[in-house]
This record gives sequence, structure tokens and C-alpha cells, in this order.
Amino acid sequence: MTIPEPPPATLRLKIDREALAANWRALDRLSGSAAAGAAIKADAYGLGVAKVVPTLLDAGARQFFVAHWSEVAPVLAAGAAPEQLAVLHGVNTPADAAYAVATGVRPVINSLRQAALWREAGGGLCHLMIDTGMNRLGLPPSDIGDGAIAALDIDIILSHLASAEDDTDQSARQLVVFETARTGVKARRTSLANSAGIALGSGYHFDLTRPGLALYGGLPCEALAGELAQVAFPQAMVMQVRSVPTGGLVGYNATFRAPHPMRTATLSLGYADGILRCWAEGGALLHEGRVLKIIGRVSMDMIVVDCTDVPDLAEGDFCDLPYSLVAAAETTGLSQYELLTLLGDRFAR
Repeated sequence: MTIPEPPPATLRLKIDREALAANWRALDRLSGSAAAGAAIKADAYGLGVAKVVPTLLDAGARQFFVAHWSEVAPVLAAGAAPEQLAVLHGVNTPADAAYAVATGVRPVINSLRQAALWREAGGGLCHLMIDTGMNRLGLPPSDIGDGAIAALDIDIILSHLASAEDDTDQSARQLVVFETARTGVKARRTSLANSAGIALGSGYHFDLTRPGLALYGGLPCEALAGELAQVAFPQAMVMQVRSVPTGGLVGYNATFRAPHPMRTATLSLGYADGILRCWAEGGALLHEGRVLKIIGRVSMDMIVVDCTDVPDLAEGDFCDLPYSLVAAAETTGLSQYELLTLLGDRFAR
């Protein structure tokens, strides 16, 4: 049986590639003499590596980071060269190491055990993560002098800032640890700053910065305000318009009762698409700039809005979900990272 192409999706995620490229160029400029790379893990923060990677390559990005080995193939298919790609979780099994050798993608070594696995697999160029106080993943500074580390052929030595967006001395303390640690390791390049770390100044830039959230329109710190543009624009189709009488109940568990006769619209959008139930508390969609307040509970695949004051809204129309990440985070209580990476794969990107 030949399966025909599916009909057009009732969910759309518009990706502004020009804004994405402009964000990378801004972050590259703000990185001073350092080059800006790009964190593209979690399918480019939910926006899709198939569109994001070519856009960033065209803009000038030459170093990419993912978290899992399962993320490698789509990035290579999108045009990145193996040597331009690093896997942050490193090699945790012999199979990981064998895959790294076979593809030419570089692992980020995080421990003495990973260093041994990499050497046993035949090794080659790799990167090294130093834990400078986040206590999450990375080589403890006390292990830097081990012979297993000295035997590595290291391209980038890197660490990760835990609180670069906060008014705290943690970043400065991490910088001191990192400066000391890197003197004990032979490496071609050095990298510390994430998106917010770029705004901390040239002392944090080294050879390579690793922006993530800011590439996709997120604002990790006020110092970057005005530099970044929105990239993701979700839209959902109206499937049904109906009349609800006074006292009519809407949605699961009857959390909304109509205070007067209302005109409502049911849209193809729900928590399976990443629009969690927290959107119902003060959330709204827009149609040609007019507000459609969410009423009742968000369902798995549907959401109901009040369109009483938008009489021309019709079935088949698309509505916009406001997705300026700072404002959406304030509305929902979700982090900007969650807002991006929760977006489901039913959106046509």
C-alpha cells in the first residue's frame, strides 16, 4: 500500500530563520575575539535541527554541541561536518566510543572512566569538560594530573557556568577554578561562556563561546536585552466554533462556567504539544491582534478560547500563541528553556 502525503497540519511553528541568523551574529559579535558556537541539543531546543543547522552554518557558526549520541545523525544530515560536532555527555559505554570513532564526531570526556573508554576504542581528538563547581558533569580538578588525561588529544577544554544570569559571585569563583585547571591540560582551544556568560565580558570568552537559549530568542539576562529577536511563532487551527449558554460548563472537571452567553472556539492544541495546563491561568491566543482568552482546562489535544468579541473568527482560521519567551514565562511560570523544548513534534515546522 502506498501511503499518501498527510493533509496540512493543524499546528504550525513558524521559524524566523533571519532572526535566528541575526541572533547568532549578535552573539558572535558580543563574544569579541572568541568565535560563537551553538548549542543545538534537544533538536535545536525544539525548533528542529533540519532548519536550524543550515541557517547557523550560513550565518557562520562552525562548532555545534548536542547532548546525546542519538542526536548526531540528524545534525550530520543537516550539513554539519563530523569534526564540527561535539557530544556533551561523552562516552558512557564502549558502544558510544565505537560510534564516535566511526562517525568522527568528538566526545566531551567527563571522567577518568570516560577517558579510559575513549583510549580503549582507539581514541583520537576529543574535548574535555572540567567541573568548576556545578557538581553536575565533568572532571573534578583533582583528577587533571592523572595519566589518563595527559594521554588524551584534546581540542577544547571547557566548563559550564551555573549562574551566569544571576547577580552572584559564583561565576567569578568558577572562572578562577577554570583558569587554574586549564593550565594543567594541553588543549588547542578553551571555552567557558554560555549565553548569559557572553554578557559577563571578555574575561569569560576565551576562544569559543557556546550560546544556546539566546540563539532561539530567549533572554537569559537583561544585559542582552535589545540584542535578540523572537524566533519561534506557534499557530493552531480553529476546529470548531460553538455557542455556550449562561451556566454552560467548559472542559474537563467543569473548571469554567459561562457567566453569560458566549461564543467559543476549540483549537487543535494541547499539553501533548507542550502547551501545559498552566497556560489556562491568564493565557490567551491572538487572531489578527485580537485577544482570545483561554477558558477551561487545557486538554491533551485541544484548547478552548473565548471568541465572543471576535465574531468573524471561523473554523479553519489559524490563531497565534504569543511566544515572546520572557512574557510567556511570566504567564505560565515555566522557564524559557521549558517553553522551547516542550513544543511537540505535531507542529509543522
